[in-house]
Amino acid sequence: MKPIYIDFLNRLDVEELAMTDAEILSAIETSLATQGRGEAVIEPRVHLEPRVADGHFNVLRGALKEPIDSAGVKVVGDFVDNYKLGLPSELATLLLLDPRTGIPRAFLDASGITDMRTGAVTAIGAKYLARKNSKVLGHIGARGTAYWNVRLLDHLFDFDEIRVHSRRPESRDAFAERLSRDLGKRVVATEDWRSCVEGADIVVEASRLSAPEPMLRTEWIAKGAFVVPYGTMSAIELSLTDIMDKLVVDDWGQCKGGKFGSLRAHVEAGKLSETTLHAELGQIVAGLKPGRESPEETNLLWHRGLSLSDIALGHAMLEKARALKIGQRLRYA
Repeated sequence: MKPIYIDFLNRLDVEELAMTDAEILSAIETSLATQGRGEAVIEPRVHLEPRVADGHFNVLRGALKEPIDSAGVKVVGDFVDNYKLGLPSELATLLLLDPRTGIPRAFLDASGITDMRTGAVTAIGAKYLARKNSKVLGHIGARGTAYWNVRLLDHLFDFDEIRVHSRRPESRDAFAERLSRDLGKRVVATEDWRSCVEGADIVVEASRLSAPEPMLRTEWIAKGAFVVPYGTMSAIELSLTDIMDKLVVDDWGQCKGGKFGSLRAHVEAGKLSETTLHAELGQIVAGLKPGRESPEETNLLWHRGLSLSDIALGHAMLEKARALKIGQRLRYA
């Protein structure tokens, strides 16, 4: 058998790549369109709960046809108390494989990929479902994915006002300071949920609750707003879906089942079903179903996280790494 080599990108390599906002958004938008056209395979995520800490592993699997032409598996831990150890709550790895032979192609640190692609899906959802003139963002949560939510949304909308909130004052203040520095504009850290999200054009709820609790009130959502709730534990009221004109998900197969997710109770209550679902985001990006059709629409996107997004962004990173000669090649066989 001839030698087989695998590309390896660690966290420092990923940082050195310095993926631009445009590169990240392009990779994810392309993958969503591929999914929307039915040129991908995605399996619902599964969970592994070690039951030795407050956390679990998410295992995501999928494959994309050409031009990416790759299968992949990502394993990402979600451990709420990691901050006490000076660690991010989410640490991830991504394995890319040849879909025809099973040969491993690459192994990447995917913690940054997880953050970037999550923010990109949020931003692309807003591109198609929010008002084009949206100028006020209210963001709940300050974990890793939160930064890329705000950064990529601001890349598309150039907000006049950005509000952020999280449970711990030191966390939200540091988050606001980092965003202000990187975006070159004022970012306000609010002391409560209501002052953060009430009347905002775009509302993102990425909280870190230990159990479901209705913290985000439906009455705070302005008509015509775009709302993205995606916390592991639900922080929204059952009534939130009642005011929505369009309910959109990233993949109905993984949204309709499982024990976690911000709209899990809504699925169980029948408020979100194949009947009430407007579309998967990929169908909208591919032009098969309409996105926002009027300024008055109030729309919601629930994204659980797609293996296809991880694969697409990992592929884009590998292409850039090869061009810049970043990373390592390891002998596999």
